Amino acid sequence: MTSSTRMFWQTTRFRIDLAQPQVMGIVNVTPDSFSDGGQHAHTAAALAHCEQLLRDGAQMLDIGAESTRPGAQPVPVEQELARLLPVLQAAVTLGVPISVDTYKPQVMQAALDVGVDIINDIWALRWADPAHPLAGSAVVAQHPSCGVCLMHMHREPQTMQAAPMQGDAVAQVLHFLERSAQDLHALGVEKTRIALDPGVGFGKTVAQNFALLARQSEFLALGYPLLVGWSRKSSLAGMAAGTGTLDAQQRLVPSVAAALLAIERGARIVRVHDVLQTAQAVKVWLAAQA
Repeated sequence: MTSSTRMFWQTTRFRIDLAQPQVMGIVNVTPDSFSDGGQHAHTAAALAHCEQLLRDGAQMLDIGAESTRPGAQPVPVEQELARLLPVLQAAVTLGVPISVDTYKPQVMQAALDVGVDIINDIWALRWADPAHPLAGSAVVAQHPSCGVCLMHMHREPQTMQAAPMQGDAVAQVLHFLERSAQDLHALGVEKTRIALDPGVGFGKTVAQNFALLARQSEFLALGYPLLVGWSRKSSLAGMAAGTGTLDAQQRLVPSVAAALLAIERGARIVRVHDVLQTAQAVKVWLAAQA
């Protein structure tokens, strides 16, 4: 990436230089994650995993305590906070940007109160809790500098793959993300604080997911950094395995390939489980750039 296309992502503590692609490591503090089987569901294990991902080459961490796989059930706010807060309080001392993967305004506020840098929301700040006085958009807008990633999701985790999108997914996702970013900007959130995620696997068919990659340049035209999460998605398994199948742990090679293709097509942040291998591949890609 040349200096003419240089971007920065403003977050709570860091102004992240996106001149080179950033690898965001995933930390699931959940007992029911589709990808790692709850290996990091306890605080000590989650923190050890955070430290390992940084050694492997992650430049930022995304920590979540509620699974959003297809069919996943919601987690009560109190339970999500009990899982998350001890991990976040330690993670913010690690010297890298920390993102919290949540859609609940209460959890966003608690995470920001302990110094988290980024709110990563699959609902793009649309989810509302009648028991909480502020919407997620207000929580973010009232913070002076936190970063936010707005993702597109069709329907909700319980139903999104039972009835995926119809028609031209790219046009629909593009319109949704542009409107969501404009609405947040209208609340006073600087454009430099906002990143966009097209939501691969969140209510889309296999063909629609790959259309998001094939036409990724259309999202770049909006002028916001693009954060993409292809890691271990079922669309990769179906495409790579042909007539067979690949479980979550067997999707390493297609996941790294998809991450590199997304970077090649302009994504600034890739959200991944397999940090070591992705970071190595990114180094090779960087070495080949003029």
